[in-house]
Amino acid sequence: MSSAADSPSSTKPYLLRALYEWCTDNGFTPFLAVHVDGQVRVPREHVKNGEIVLNISFGATGGLKISNEDVRFKARFGGVAREIMVPISHVTAIYARENGQGMAFPLPELAEDASDDGQPGAGATSSSDASASNRLHAVPDTPAQGTAEEETPPPEPPPRPSGSHLKRVK
Repeated sequence: MSSAADSPSSTKPYLLRALYEWCTDNGFTPFLAVHVDGQVRVPREHVKNGEIVLNISFGATGGLKISNEDVRFKARFGGVAREIMVPISHVTAIYARENGQGMAFPLPELAEDASDDGQPGAGATSSSDASASNRLHAVPDTPAQGTAEEETPPPEPPPRPSGSHLKRVK
């Protein structure tokens, strides 16, 4: 069996490329939020609280490439040309500057912890349960048959925040 069949590639780079394209097609400015550590190549003087937000629009970058491993481009910071390299695992969000619409991703440490949920010696059930928690699941429209509980209305969604910012959901 091939390793691709055993472990499918991450959807994250595909989502990044799709949202970048959506932003540019709609005239929005795509911004990339990045968790910065030693693996990230960005101007450190612009890093605040271990994070940097990068404008990755066509006009702000040169040679932008969003591969399955990293995001690379050239950009000017304070008039100085810099080579930027961000591993895909360190991208925490991509969104449109104008309206804040986009997608947030877990921090790299959280992503690593989630993949190590199975303990050594655990059976196939434990590791499949851990990986199943990272997948989407369908929710039935009606309550399961045989339940004696009253039907309760679904909870109200939280109010939408005002302004253009993302909320990290864990």
